[in-house]
Amino acid sequence: MVEHIDEVVVRPATTRDAEEIARVHVSSWQEAYASIIPDAYLRALDPAQRAERWAHDLARGPQDHVTTYVAESEGRVLGFATYGPSRDEDARRGEREIYSMYLDPGTWGHGVARDLIRTVLGDVGEQTPMSLWVLADNARARHFYRRHGFSPDGVERLESLGGADLLEVRYRRS
Repeated sequence: MVEHIDEVVVRPATTRDAEEIARVHVSSWQEAYASIIPDAYLRALDPAQRAERWAHDLARGPQDHVTTYVAESEGRVLGFATYGPSRDEDARRGEREIYSMYLDPGTWGHGVARDLIRTVLGDVGEQTPMSLWVLADNARARHFYRRHGFSPDGVERLESLGGADLLEVRYRRS
């Protein structure tokens, strides 16, 4: 558990951040989804495999018009957010989508997520429509996104993970 976080810097991620992003990604999933996604699936998440994928994705990012930011303090990655063109079939022209946003569980409640979302929203601009998908059972995330101007638009989908069908809800910011 983090007791105090000094200055948080939000900056564009580089391929050198892949290992730390993977560490945060896995630990966040294991903590946030413990009562939502089957334990066996969460235990099987491998930070080394995720790091390889992140290194590949970060290298491709600019050509795919995908942006990833990391939040760090004292050289340690505390969280990340990735966004790019919306992947939804009904996306409006120019709409962007937040693909992922995860924090080291020890930093929850310290303003790191707020810094990340403000950076992403500032980057895309107030007039750019933006969407994201959130697990229906993830009350903490749903509340966070509502506080930052997103609201459910009535579209839902089922995602199968670890043998469980999980309901996702789309949120939009107009």
